[in-house]
Amino acid sequence: MNVPFVDFSKQYQSVKEQVDAGIKSVCERGAFILGPEEKAFEEAFAKYCGVKHAIGLNSGTDALFLALKSVGVKPGDEVIVPSMTFIATALGVSYIGAKPVFADAEDDTCNIDPESIKKVITKKTKAIIPVHLYGQSATMDPILALAKKHGIAVIEDACQGHGALYKGNRVGSMGDAGCFSFYPTKGLGAFGDGGMIITDRDDLAAQARMFRDYGRTDRYAHKFIGYNSRLDTVQAVVLNAKLPHLDEWNNMRIKHAAYYAKLLKGVKGIKLPTVASDRNHVYQTFAVRVANRDKVIDGLKAKGVGALIHYPIPVHLQEAYADLKYKKGDFKVAERLSNEVLSLPMFPHMTKEQIEYVCMALKEI
Repeated sequence: MNVPFVDFSKQYQSVKEQVDAGIKSVCERGAFILGPEEKAFEEAFAKYCGVKHAIGLNSGTDALFLALKSVGVKPGDEVIVPSMTFIATALGVSYIGAKPVFADAEDDTCNIDPESIKKVITKKTKAIIPVHLYGQSATMDPILALAKKHGIAVIEDACQGHGALYKGNRVGSMGDAGCFSFYPTKGLGAFGDGGMIITDRDDLAAQARMFRDYGRTDRYAHKFIGYNSRLDTVQAVVLNAKLPHLDEWNNMRIKHAAYYAKLLKGVKGIKLPTVASDRNHVYQTFAVRVANRDKVIDGLKAKGVGALIHYPIPVHLQEAYADLKYKKGDFKVAERLSNEVLSLPMFPHMTKEQIEYVCMALKEI
């Protein structure tokens, strides 16, 4: 049996009629940029997340970048980010000319450790970016308390957490702004790149809307230097069709994760994901931890299982950030996780037989 890492063919079939008709309508009308479907998706996504504003963008990376700019982060400022994340979290800081300052991870959830954040806050710190890694919220209460104490912004990187909850709150809705990616493999994925900023702050929303569209207040009136970062109407059609199914698809992922956990419970050498009691986990990624990971992943691939690694190099050790002078041993938990984490196949329409085959292969290896 071959089990792909992701397979969205059945998901597409469930929204095919609406998506195909919507794309045809956009093509016939020619409203490809900021068309009515894009505005409708912004409104629907804001309502889903429980916030006042949603601003559609061309990627999750731009969402982070423009959210930081919208709260006033400037060149030379510092922004705290986890080392255990995709590099885009730090790139959003670098694009401004600000300095990413890294923090370590919690060993159980793999998310940013609030205690590590405390150690690196300085007078130059202007924002913290907690990442809701793999689909589980970061530990937000102490992070929000630290931010309030020091007068700094919180920009949530919710790019992997569509629909996840922390104490009843949607991820992305708790800080000054939340940032989402609609890359095709996300819990809510487009047919290409796309992103979103959500916020309850009127001032931040107004800034972000101008930043995404050349800094303009009118067609040819530009208040400041802006960017071209708008969510395409065609992608909004796809996302509008998928959004009503998001909770259902997340619940399917949660059931798959429970079945994985049942089959792998007690297996020596495998550590299953830990879910904190005050939040849920929507499992965009089902990440286990194993020893001898490289041998394990090679063995899985030989058996037709499409496993991946998220992420093999912590961001503080990336060559791109060598100028910041971090070294091995600076963030021991993140470095250990980067050597142990293994992402198993996970998508809403997986079958029990596929999960059983993956577990059987993993046990054999």
